[in-house]
Amino acid sequence: MSLAARFSCLHDHDPEALSVDQARRFIHSQLRPVRAYERLALRSALGRVLARDVVAPFNVPAHDNSAMDGYAVRHAELSTRGATRLRVVGTVLAGQTFAGKPGVGQCVRIMTGALPPAGTDTVVIQEVVHVDGDSVLIPAGQRPGQNIRLAGEDLAAGQPALAAGRLIRPAELGLLASLGCAEVSVHRRLRVAFFSTGDELCSIGTPLADGEVYDSNRYTLFGMLARIGCEMLDLGVVRDDPGSLEAAFREAAAAADVVITSGGVSVGEADFVKGLMAQLGEVLFWKIAMKPGRPMAFGRIGGAAAADADGHSAWLFGLPGNPVAVMATFYQFVRDALYLLMGAQPLPGVPLLPAVCTVAIRKSTGRTEFQRGVLARVDGEWCVRPVGVQGSGILRSMSDANCFIVLEHDRGPVAAGDSVSVQVFDGLL
Repeated sequence: MSLAARFSCLHDHDPEALSVDQARRFIHSQLRPVRAYERLALRSALGRVLARDVVAPFNVPAHDNSAMDGYAVRHAELSTRGATRLRVVGTVLAGQTFAGKPGVGQCVRIMTGALPPAGTDTVVIQEVVHVDGDSVLIPAGQRPGQNIRLAGEDLAAGQPALAAGRLIRPAELGLLASLGCAEVSVHRRLRVAFFSTGDELCSIGTPLADGEVYDSNRYTLFGMLARIGCEMLDLGVVRDDPGSLEAAFREAAAAADVVITSGGVSVGEADFVKGLMAQLGEVLFWKIAMKPGRPMAFGRIGGAAAADADGHSAWLFGLPGNPVAVMATFYQFVRDALYLLMGAQPLPGVPLLPAVCTVAIRKSTGRTEFQRGVLARVDGEWCVRPVGVQGSGILRSMSDANCFIVLEHDRGPVAAGDSVSVQVFDGLL
């Protein structure tokens, strides 16, 4: 079934007034992870996605060990009514074992990570113990087994430690190291080609002529893609010329898994981008009920509709031309799509958090707005306010902000003091 037919089967999906959630759900429903894998040295795997389950080959920790500095004792010897005097007969350090077995009325000084001596089952932390010569006084109220980490309580031998699809972050890197994994299997890097369209655009390093502006979109796209860890092909600025645009689309589709363009998808623009997208692939053109970022295209270049010689096709995201709209649509649609293609499950989503809006915001129902805001802690609660001018061409609003203020589809005007949802840039940008 064609992409257009699958889209038309969805209830209440109008390409002239598509909600953010509807567009996001449809995009996600079409994507499958790339199938090629590679093995990498552990440190090189940071930011990549596991391709196969990792099973613990042994217990972590491998042995029972002390969780604290203190004294290893037999809990049965401790009084429940008052302090218990025990004689200290030695010390055991991490990485060592205690020779012998403490007798009745005896205990052993123990350091964090050390194996409890034979016969002991509880560790009393040093802060609550009174030292008296070669003896210690243990206060009542100690729990049996306290402050001892059991073998396998972190990871049990033979049990899954990490499932395929897990994004390898610093914690996963350390966990894999604790299992002795020198190498891991990961999905290959996603290859993404991108370019900007428009006769008015000029690459940096070139003097501006009258009516020209420097192309910023490729640099924000580069930064956003680099954060995700994609392999990138920057095709530069492509002029509004059918031959140049067709060559750029064909080169991008042949070399990449995903093609991202900025500009040329708005209604009424005097360009050839929309026509070429439809000619070279199967592309859906949407008017999404959002601000900024209303026009957007999604589909494939190549594939069933216009396959190249090898039958290869690439997913296409045609983003608006305005700089803020490029960033907003990338983060609301493209980012998660790329993680899906990378094989990440669950998606490393960015949660919506509540905050008090300190100023009134004009808003009409029927669209989702992503206002740029500044989130700060004020008198013990999180507060947010919009920054400066909110036009989709004002890139400074993204630089000055630290969050999106997300005003939902059905929401109307916001009064000062109302609660709103925010999407924090830290971790997103």
